[in-house]
Amino acid sequence: MFNKSTFSLRSTALFTLVLFAVTACSDSEFQRMEETAADAQGAAAAVEANLALRWAPVHYQDTDVTGTYSLSGKSDYITAINFDADWNATNNWNNIANAAAAAHCYYSVVETSTHWFIIYAFFHPRDWSDNPFEYYLGQHENDLEGVLTCVQKDGSTYGKLVAAVTVAHSDFYSFLPAGGSVQANQEDLDGTLSFENYNGEAHPVTAQEAKGHGLKANPYYKINGDGIGYYPSLTVAEVPSNANDRDVKYKLVNIFEAGGLWDQRFNTALFNGTDGGGSFKSSFGSGGANAPWAWDDGNDLPGWGELATNPARLIDVYFKNLGSFDLNYSNNRYRGIGTSGVIAQNN
Repeated sequence: MFNKSTFSLRSTALFTLVLFAVTACSDSEFQRMEETAADAQGAAAAVEANLALRWAPVHYQDTDVTGTYSLSGKSDYITAINFDADWNATNNWNNIANAAAAAHCYYSVVETSTHWFIIYAFFHPRDWSDNPFEYYLGQHENDLEGVLTCVQKDGSTYGKLVAAVTVAHSDFYSFLPAGGSVQANQEDLDGTLSFENYNGEAHPVTAQEAKGHGLKANPYYKINGDGIGYYPSLTVAEVPSNANDRDVKYKLVNIFEAGGLWDQRFNTALFNGTDGGGSFKSSFGSGGANAPWAWDDGNDLPGWGELATNPARLIDVYFKNLGSFDLNYSNNRYRGIGTSGVIAQNN
């Protein structure tokens, strides 16, 4: 006998079962899509990391063990910006005295169809002086200086490094490998970029001065007496055993990693203002430092921050005879291009 209420109940149950199956299928498919995207981003991040490792500098840091603020040379060790487990910029001067200065280097990869542009940035909690007359005007909390390398895609896995521009305080300096075809353009050339063999590959060699930590190609800055020899790694961040340790590994850290330096750009405990401008806060001394997207040489072209955010234009201004040179970005997360993390393979 036909029972209307039974039919209605069974229909509702069947509809619910079908709806559940469709929803489950959609959720499963959505999960697979998310996993595929995550895998692609992970693979792209690995490509970037290996590229950054290939051209990461062998880095020499001069150290000074004298003076009230030297911490027996420790004030010249490179380390992570959040070495003290926070992103508060105004406690770094004091906290480094009792913290381990495990070596880190921040990098970012920007890409066109013809070149990669890789920033390497080294952080010091103190920019200091041993001159009592400069204890206020010549010192400040937080210091970040670095180098832009320009790598030509030449058909090999990691390309060919053809030019570099370094940051020393508020000035940029340009360097070229010996024997290349690239030449100086609108800015004078400041020297020759040297290379050192490490793990079977030639790496550019950079150096930072003690105290103020300006960075140039070695030997335009170099170790004078005591100093640290830093070598790149994707996994290891070592602490120097003393101020004259010549074999210390630094860990490469992607500026764009989740929760990393770029994600912190609106953090008002780390930076001045709320506009992401990249000026580090400081509670000690006078002056300050900037993140790569705010590095500037006021006397040179191009404009503020473009060493990181528009490196193709900057390289095009600094150098000529670059060969095929594309100014259009396929991956530039400073500009919101390639935010998925996927970068184009070598053409």
